[in-house]
Amino acid sequence: MPNGLEITKAAIDDFNDIQEYMLLAKKENAAETYAKLKKKYLSLKAILTVAGVNLTDIDEIKE
Repeated sequence: MPNGLEITKAAIDDFNDIQEYMLLAKKENAAETYAKLKKKYLSLKAILTVAGVNLTDIDEIKE
């Protein structure tokens, strides 16, 4: 069973991946894809915020 640190690391990795995909979708003008990714981004952002992760340096999207 993963511990809290492993879960947080996995969430941060997912958060970084989602941001990368969002930036690509925005660049390619894929509005529907971007909107879907934004939902996941906001969920991960909320989880990381509750977990006490400082998103200042890792949040590239800033939405």
